[in-house]
Amino acid sequence: MTPPSPEACMARALQLARHGLYTTHPNPRVGCVVVNAGRIVGEGYHAYAGGPHAEVHALRARASAVMTGVDSVIFDNSRLTVRADQLALEDGEAIARRQPLRVVVDSRLRLPLAAACLREPGRTLVATCTPDEARREALSRAGAEVLMLPADEGGRVDLRALLAYLARDEQCNEVLLETGATLAGAMLDLEAIDEMHLFVAPTLLGGEARPLFALPGLERMAQQRPLHIDDIRAVGQDWRIVARPSRSAKDEA
Repeated sequence: MTPPSPEACMARALQLARHGLYTTHPNPRVGCVVVNAGRIVGEGYHAYAGGPHAEVHALRARASAVMTGVDSVIFDNSRLTVRADQLALEDGEAIARRQPLRVVVDSRLRLPLAAACLREPGRTLVATCTPDEARREALSRAGAEVLMLPADEGGRVDLRALLAYLARDEQCNEVLLETGATLAGAMLDLEAIDEMHLFVAPTLLGGEARPLFALPGLERMAQQRPLHIDDIRAVGQDWRIVARPSRSAKDEA
């Protein structure tokens, strides 16, 4: 099979973007095609103002699991699903039948029983280190699968143990992390993030705003975490940055 050309991929992205006509204002209409090893592995488009970027739908479709922290679920009540109508593919219904595993890191079992992710097709795995049998049973009745894991030194879910479980028992080879600063910072500290897709809006926030990554103890320029930029481009008024953490001098070469 002949790999799709960049021109063909761009034409397909523009075609997908048309699905957002009349519904994305004041945001731009955006389509996305994700290509890996010469093969299209995901597509999506920005469906409506206030919703996820087109790239998010495509990334979810290609992932084995979508991981988030319980605070993000409490705040956003995200469904964390692949939705056929937003993939805009001929086989979108078939793709959406294979929902990625939803993983909620919830050390204290604070996930609301009415959370939207518990009512969606597919599986929701709640990773915890709290031996609260009554709460675990309540979440199970609500639709969750509760996974008991050891705690780390801070009393939270041991993320290394969770990633090992996902690889070994769930055969997950690609995990999409959609989360807030605390879990994102912890995964970065573990060097468990291979690639970042960052969206930068033309907005200034004050010093009390939540950071992108919570990295306690990072106070001096000498402690900075350099990134290797693979791609940066404008998406309407936003900037999308694809970057990798630089773990050695070799990465900068």
